[in-house]
Amino acid sequence: MRIIQAFRLKFIALCFLSVGILVAQEVEHDSTQVILTQNLDEVILTATRTERQLSSLPLPVQIINQDDIKTTNTLRLSEILNEQTGLITVSDFGSAEGIQLQGLDAQYTLILVNGVPLIGRSAGTLDLKRIALGNIKQIEIVKGASSSLYGSDALGGVINIITETPKEGLQGSVTHRSSSFDIHDSNILVASKKNRLGVSLFINRYENGGFDLTGEDGLNSLDPYSNWTINPSITYDFADETKLYISGRFFSQQQDLSIVENEGEANIDEWNTHLRLNHSFSDSWQGILEGYASRYRADEFLETTNGDPVGASDFDQRLLRPEMRLIYNGIKKWTWISGAGMSHESLERSDFSETPIFNSPYVFSQIDGYITDKLNLILGARFDAHNEYRSQFSPKLAIRYDMGKAFALKTSIGYGFKVPDFRQLYFNFSNSSIGYTVLGYNAALEELAELEAQGQIANTVISPEVFNDRLTPENSIGINFGVDYAPNTKAGGSMNIFYNAIQDLIDTRVIANKTNGQNVFSYFNIDEVVTQGVEVEGKWKISEALRLSGGYQLLFAKDQEAVDAFAQGEVFARETPTSPAFQLDEQDYFGLFNRSRHMANFKMFYTHKEWKANANIRGTYRSKFALFDTNGNTYLDRFDDFVDGYTIWDIALNKSIAKYYEIGLGMDNVLDFKDPQNISNIPGRIIYGKLTINF
Repeated sequence: MRIIQAFRLKFIALCFLSVGILVAQEVEHDSTQVILTQNLDEVILTATRTERQLSSLPLPVQIINQDDIKTTNTLRLSEILNEQTGLITVSDFGSAEGIQLQGLDAQYTLILVNGVPLIGRSAGTLDLKRIALGNIKQIEIVKGASSSLYGSDALGGVINIITETPKEGLQGSVTHRSSSFDIHDSNILVASKKNRLGVSLFINRYENGGFDLTGEDGLNSLDPYSNWTINPSITYDFADETKLYISGRFFSQQQDLSIVENEGEANIDEWNTHLRLNHSFSDSWQGILEGYASRYRADEFLETTNGDPVGASDFDQRLLRPEMRLIYNGIKKWTWISGAGMSHESLERSDFSETPIFNSPYVFSQIDGYITDKLNLILGARFDAHNEYRSQFSPKLAIRYDMGKAFALKTSIGYGFKVPDFRQLYFNFSNSSIGYTVLGYNAALEELAELEAQGQIANTVISPEVFNDRLTPENSIGINFGVDYAPNTKAGGSMNIFYNAIQDLIDTRVIANKTNGQNVFSYFNIDEVVTQGVEVEGKWKISEALRLSGGYQLLFAKDQEAVDAFAQGEVFARETPTSPAFQLDEQDYFGLFNRSRHMANFKMFYTHKEWKANANIRGTYRSKFALFDTNGNTYLDRFDDFVDGYTIWDIALNKSIAKYYEIGLGMDNVLDFKDPQNISNIPGRIIYGKLTINF
């Protein structure tokens, strides 16, 4: 906390000093203002909210392009992200798969579709399996605190999924893939543009037969489910200067539940609408007006075979967000963007003490340009107000220096924050079978008094007076320092050193012991968590037919309170339950749960143009990690039980036949890795076949 507060003050002062220098300095120009069309390199939108050439950015970013999505035959967003450097998908207790980025939990990465946020984090994790890949143009990943442009939830980074837009003429495809475990995926994509009007329609049907890795406990590892995704869009060019984009997304999922002798059903219904109007006032000024509305509803029930109710829950979240942006690029090699908007969010949910409403107006501004031909600077900040929390000011500074045609240094530092979610404030849940209770921070004082009046409280662990304050938004300082090296167009690599210090992390703590032997939990701000490490990536195009790429991440993720406890000799452990306890030191502390010290990936792509065929081999490695404390000291130390590291290998083969047909064959998890006791989202070897008809 002390480090972040001092660092934040210095950081803000540095930002204002940089502004003063820029205002006082005259800048010459060559040709690299906002990139409107680029054939030389990939273009990214998410990092600056303006189009920038990927290779020139001072930020740690990755792009997954459409070709890689198609040739790997991946179906859902979780699958393709799991193969990227520094990313790993992890499942929560409800089997939802979220993304861990630079050692930060899934709740700290903002997920966007075409620049607007997805909602539906019922347990803090936004399930990436909801997103089909059949109409995706590219996926953009920005690592590091990005609240200066995107506000809350972008504390650790941003992932933006960009869908295809209609091109001139008529295009379309029909695709079906069938896999092991009774998995079936079908896509229909139709797009057309004539003159000023463009329309597209994407329909996806996905079925998963589920699987059971244990077969002994009466629980499926994954219950069968199926879903539909319908995504229509319209583009209309009123003139060359004025363009309209309208899209909708509709998602519906049904899942059968089977738990021991109880059966039930879980349903999800989601929709969103997105409207964007772009207008160029002149060669220098552009305005964007955007409106976004979304609703996510999930409900489930469980009953006995006799029809007696066991439990039910309901989750209904709504978001409305208008925003306007203004872009100016009249000064050579400089672009300025500024915007303002308002988020209105509400949630009706079972086990809530009330129906909360969040209102958050915000403004942001950013300048991006070249001080010299070799020195690029991005400086931005955002201010978020909130009806429930103190206002947040989120600055960011990024610098890139090109030391030559092949070598560049880049660094960025940003402030990120995440406001407490509805669950952490208003939850009021008691487990009927086990007997524990979880209370949101704002609901805890009143509900704890009621439990005590009912005679359910044996003793309180934390004084109720602490709930007189407000739960503080989690916030962080994220620092990235990197090197890019590209000696030619066929080979290149990068290294990024990252440091994320999170203050006021929200965690669950025991606040009281119940008379039934269980506990009452609530949410509290804890001191400081640090994730730091290094990421290395490389690529090599050996020939026109063969290319290789790979990446590695070294990660240290630790709770500062735990570090202090180990250093002061306050932590003890036993090798066996009956052996004497012995004192641990700082070297024995491993770090946060469910984090691996080492992760790596390798990919090889081969294309045979004459045969109109391609093949690829992809591998990912995750070193050991631990899910629970097994020796009773509440921390993860080297004497705890760890999950062994593992490697996953996938292969894919694709061939075009005649003009309109493509077939694909492949095998995921070739070595048939499974760990039923610890990993619930890896079912084993999957063999599949795919057919695509283009028109």
